[in-house]
Amino acid sequence: MTGQALSGVRVLDLSRVLAGPWATQMLGDLGAEIVKIERPGAGDDTRGWGPPWHGEGEDCRAGYYLAANRNKKSVTIDMARPEGQALIRRLAEDSDIVVENFKRGGLKKYGLDYESLNAVNPRLIYCSITGFGQDGPDADKPGYDLMIQAMSGFMSITGDAEGPPRRMGVAMVDMTTGMNAAAAILAALYQREKTGEGQPIDIALFDVALSGLGNQALNYLVSGEAPERTGNAHPNVVPYQPFETADGWIIVAVGNDTQFARFAKIAGHPAMAEDERYATNAARVENRDTLIPPLEEAMKTKSADEWTALLTEASIPYGPINTIEQAFAEPQALHRGLSGSIEGVPYVASPLRLAASERPEPSPPPLLGEHTDAVLSGRLGLSADEIAAFRAQGIL
Repeated sequence: MTGQALSGVRVLDLSRVLAGPWATQMLGDLGAEIVKIERPGAGDDTRGWGPPWHGEGEDCRAGYYLAANRNKKSVTIDMARPEGQALIRRLAEDSDIVVENFKRGGLKKYGLDYESLNAVNPRLIYCSITGFGQDGPDADKPGYDLMIQAMSGFMSITGDAEGPPRRMGVAMVDMTTGMNAAAAILAALYQREKTGEGQPIDIALFDVALSGLGNQALNYLVSGEAPERTGNAHPNVVPYQPFETADGWIIVAVGNDTQFARFAKIAGHPAMAEDERYATNAARVENRDTLIPPLEEAMKTKSADEWTALLTEASIPYGPINTIEQAFAEPQALHRGLSGSIEGVPYVASPLRLAASERPEPSPPPLLGEHTDAVLSGRLGLSADEIAAFRAQGIL
């Protein structure tokens, strides 16, 4: 082991809610020091996004907040006050990265925009996360995950064909925006090693959502026809969907023609693999209306456990349709340690596993202002009296 991947990297987190905090949490999982600036008395909006809640009184934190804020230090500073702005600028002077998700230009009036901070720290990497980016006709509009899911086309392809458009079950646009932001920040860190200079980064939820359409985006761009909702069926791969068994539902994900031949055989329809209507994936997509019904009837003749044995033996990808409770109880999830508790606070483990890097011992999402005194004294050299004076003025 060579230590933590981002050990010594300092991140000043001016973001709140999900996309920005998700990005900084990923950096913290890799060993970076994250100082999260929050409003005195209120803090990150998601602290109040419950129930459910964990803890009581001052220790009470919403599950939503806990999801995106481990491995951080909470410092409460009122950035609307000149004295608060000065403190944040001083923290930015010896930081490597700033992450913020205010509206375009929203931090300029506080002297906390890229140009202002670059003047005191030219090595600073400054990541701005907005709904629509730093330019264009929608640049000044606010952006939230649900509205971006709608505007980007995601809701038009989510849900049953005959039903209404549906949102995804989690704020996936926010989270993938955070992932893209983290990737861009790491690239900028690498570039800084060669140039010695930082740079601004422009990450937009709308951009990320359109790029995240993946094969569906290219289905449209290639054909000129907008994809429609197909429920749980795959638009480009067949059969790739849930099937009802005699005692429940399972997923069968046939990814190629060889797998289909094996699936057809154990489903009691071996001739399908030789039928020109079904022998290739392209043909199966064209003829799914006649292919799927007999397979559905075949799947109902055996239990989920029986199909599990047959599909495993035939090396065909499949899986149960779990509740979240069942997912965390999966033997693989238990083996990989995908959930745990830090000082009594539950968490989901980071999926980032670098073979030659130590994984930081996780710290629980902080209480509001928990690290204010320690950071201001340790990083800025403020005395206890100075901190008390700032606090008495409502700046901290």
